[in-house]
Amino acid sequence: MKAVVYDAPRSFETRDIPVPGPGPGEVRIKVIQVGVCGTDLHIHNGDFMAKFPLIPGHELVGTVDALGEGVTRVKVGEQVSVNPNVNCGRCEFCLAGRPIHCTSLQGYGSNFPGFFAEYVVAPERLVFSTEGLPIDTAVFTEPASCATHGLERIRVFPGSSALVFGAGPTGLLLAQLLKTGGASTVTVAAPSQFKLDRARALGIDRTILIRRGDPDGARQAVLEASGGLGYDIVVEATGSTEVGEICTPLTRNGGTVVLYGVTTDDETIAIHPFDVFRREISIVGSFAEITSFDAAIGFLRSGRIRTDGIITHRFGLDEYGAALEAVRSDTTAHKVVIVA
Repeated sequence: MKAVVYDAPRSFETRDIPVPGPGPGEVRIKVIQVGVCGTDLHIHNGDFMAKFPLIPGHELVGTVDALGEGVTRVKVGEQVSVNPNVNCGRCEFCLAGRPIHCTSLQGYGSNFPGFFAEYVVAPERLVFSTEGLPIDTAVFTEPASCATHGLERIRVFPGSSALVFGAGPTGLLLAQLLKTGGASTVTVAAPSQFKLDRARALGIDRTILIRRGDPDGARQAVLEASGGLGYDIVVEATGSTEVGEICTPLTRNGGTVVLYGVTTDDETIAIHPFDVFRREISIVGSFAEITSFDAAIGFLRSGRIRTDGIITHRFGLDEYGAALEAVRSDTTAHKVVIVA
């Protein structure tokens, strides 16, 4: 079968490798589509806990192709997705019911073989049915689960005002959950008008066009849009440290700043500790997910998370380099997927 294989950071090729066979308790899946996201760019450069050699890819939709001994939760031909995050089950955090903080957390497509391939094998416990969902919706299961975990971390107070910096796919998924999860108004700010248009089409209350590389201008624009009041919830969903630094000043007294976008592990932002202390600002992180897949699929089925129109570019496995470049620099790209 064909698969994208890295030997080292920034060094990959699409090559033929053996088709994996499912062992006891495992499911083999024929890949239909896999989403490409900004995390894949970090992995391409050797960041985000990447370990090589590696098959990347963590946003899967496919159909069950073969069952290992003892598998009962899914059947051959069923459309499924796979939770790519695997905790050890033995460390102090796992034993305390906090698997997202596992000290040995692993991920398909980041530190062991992922989904940019024609076939993949995964343990039955990580395989979730998306039967009946359109393929272009089911491929968002993993990012929708990250947004679901974000909602869990924020704990929205009813009637809150929310601001999301970033109109990328995960930002729009979280913005939708904030809107239906208790926020009275949700504002999305981003430098791409067509992405803001998509946000409006998905039901977001207000959008603000800001200029990339102009954090002061962005801060002024979103503050004015709030009538000078600021926002109860401010989400940084771009991975930009410049944007991260303006989030706390835009947060209302007693509000919450959410660091949701992915940065490199050596980047920093500055905050004013007295301001955080005096105004009792909460600063929370939202990292991936590990127990939110089932809830996310429920949100996708119910329409609380909508994905229509977000996919703009499709590539084959042989075009993985072009897909990465589209995510990195194509201003017309929103969601990019690989079709196996």
